[in-house]
Amino acid sequence: MAYMDVQSKDFTIEKAVLVGLNSPVYTAAENADEESLDELEALLETAGGICVGRVLQNRATPDSKYVVGQGKAEEVAQLAKDLEAELIIFDNDLTSSQIKAMEELSGKHIMDRSGLILDIFAQRAKTKEGRLQVELAQYKYILPRLTGMWGHLVRQTAAGGKSPIGTRGPGETQLETDRRHIRRKITALEQELKEVRRVRSVQREKRIKNEVPVVAIVGYTNAGKSTLLNRLTGAGIPANNRLFDTLDTTTRKLKVSDTLEVLMSDTVGFIRKLPHHLVEAFKATLEELTFADVLLHVIDVSNPNWEIQAKVVDELIEQLGAAKTPVIEVYNKIDMFDGDIEPHGENKVCISAATGQGIDDMLALIERVLSAGKRQVRLMLPYSMAGAVDSLYTEATVKSVEYTPDGIDVVAVCGAKQLGRLEKYIVG
Repeated sequence: MAYMDVQSKDFTIEKAVLVGLNSPVYTAAENADEESLDELEALLETAGGICVGRVLQNRATPDSKYVVGQGKAEEVAQLAKDLEAELIIFDNDLTSSQIKAMEELSGKHIMDRSGLILDIFAQRAKTKEGRLQVELAQYKYILPRLTGMWGHLVRQTAAGGKSPIGTRGPGETQLETDRRHIRRKITALEQELKEVRRVRSVQREKRIKNEVPVVAIVGYTNAGKSTLLNRLTGAGIPANNRLFDTLDTTTRKLKVSDTLEVLMSDTVGFIRKLPHHLVEAFKATLEELTFADVLLHVIDVSNPNWEIQAKVVDELIEQLGAAKTPVIEVYNKIDMFDGDIEPHGENKVCISAATGQGIDDMLALIERVLSAGKRQVRLMLPYSMAGAVDSLYTEATVKSVEYTPDGIDVVAVCGAKQLGRLEKYIVG
């Protein structure tokens, strides 16, 4: 256990005690350790709070009532009281009954990691789509926890009984009314997001028709994705050193070379123990990954836990159905890397988005990966198909054009679509 004294004149900063349980019953993703508590503390600071104490317990099995053992729960409650903390935040997911039990024991507001992440997302979402996604995730998070959250409400009874005056009613409990209301809200939000997906699908079909390659930037939160997009396109996205600084997708055009232009898309950052409902709600945004031509997986190589973070992102990419999309591993912040051997290998590049180091190498790699599956051919086009030459300039890489008595002699590097369309005009 560790704690610190905080003398703050800013009473808007909430103090919190962080609690985690490490148990062999949990999976590696569910367990708490010093590293995950460090991350929880960073999340708390992002939300506008400050950590005044930390408690990590090793226990054979989680306690059904408090998660941590009863003695440890009482110790946490006393610590929160002594340090004048308003919040107790668990690194492990809590049930409604566990939230209720800890609140009754401590008299403090109880949250878990998922609830904290949802709170941050609610602060950060700016666009209508982002707010819809966060609201949907929050309602899905609240629904199974209503029993604990609304335990203080008086239930109505059909026969009257001993209910206070003004609370006697037709027999439906406040809890049931709230559940029905939330289910209606969830249905309405899902319909709105379905329309968002439809519009996005139309936009995507237009891009595919125009054959504009899409490069999606993915990575752990705070890995430097927005800084990279700003460096490449001048997008002007606020790039601060804090978790989940970007929630709303930004797409910009980028001229990779004289013959290649792509659309670059920034995406929300991933994190360990990302709430399932949040991943589901953000699928309207994250499904862009499955339609991208290449993924830039940005990794903060200056972080001691970069390998763990990279694995989390890889697992989420697979979960979202984008495992077959070509991936370029971009090791960012190489200017702050203090290891002996820099990461290297096929489809790997070391850069610094802040200084510009390695950016040219990355662009060359993007062009090389996007060119895979293409081949150079010679075409002899009739003059009646002169318009096809204009299409080749936008859809392929034209090496040379010569107008001859026999037709238009074109040498170009073409993709599968152009090769299929112009196959009968290929010479040799």
